[in-house]
Amino acid sequence: MKAKTADKIATFVIVTLALLIVAVLAGLLGYILFRGISHISWDFLTSAPQKIRAGGGVGPQLFNSLFLLVLTLLITVPLGLGAGIYMAEYARPGKITSFIRLIVEVLSSFPSIVVGLFGLLLIVNIFGLGFSLVSGALALTVFNLPLMVRITEQAFRSVPAQQKEAGFALGLSKWKIVTTVLFPVALPPIITGTILSAGRVFGEAAALMFTAGMSSPRLDFGNWNPLSPSSPLNPFRPAETLAVHIWKINSEGLAPDAAEIAAGASAVLVITVLIFNLVARYFGRLIYRKLTASRRMN
Repeated sequence: MKAKTADKIATFVIVTLALLIVAVLAGLLGYILFRGISHISWDFLTSAPQKIRAGGGVGPQLFNSLFLLVLTLLITVPLGLGAGIYMAEYARPGKITSFIRLIVEVLSSFPSIVVGLFGLLLIVNIFGLGFSLVSGALALTVFNLPLMVRITEQAFRSVPAQQKEAGFALGLSKWKIVTTVLFPVALPPIITGTILSAGRVFGEAAALMFTAGMSSPRLDFGNWNPLSPSSPLNPFRPAETLAVHIWKINSEGLAPDAAEIAAGASAVLVITVLIFNLVARYFGRLIYRKLTASRRMN
């Protein structure tokens, strides 16, 4: 009787805490969307911001955020996958492996402002990349790489050992086992880690103020030459992201409708993150099904 009572109490506490977390998240999202969704329009999503006059939009900032996301993932995902696979399947236990794992843990706990100042000193000044999308992507890689490495390593270690042993029994090479046996099983957690990394790209502001910059040149969306200074695809131009723009509007905005612009931009940021999560999970499941189906055929 006592065991049943304790089980009911524990279940009630756990469910209550879970519902409380969901309620807090729903309340936060609802508040942001309630304040900002009425200010969202096609003109707001495509027009450039105004410094003094009312009626500005967030078109360049939204594009910069999406472009920065692509650049960051192009750097982070291959490095994170490679390092995570090495730590899980190739690294031998020892002092060097423990030291690498310690470095990864330390990097994951760095404050964003420290990473921003580090990027300003090393990437912007010493490497000479200046305030640019590439500088911002490299700074965000410092954030996201530890997460990708840890999740990839844990995903590969969570695959049952019997599957690996079956691959060796069939005479498959180590790399063949990693790519055709372990990777399809480990893919769902890796996709989750990629989505979490992408969320940090959308929401980061402190590090990007010192690396990507707090302003954007006038973009010519008819010019797709990546070497042109006015081209949207030029990765070496300054780029104010949506999160930085929200901070800037709230702190030093001079437009009479600055509060409305900040509220609308916040709602756009939240909706963008939600859409990205849904789309990424859909394609992740699709890729997982295709890899699983091809593995069964083979």
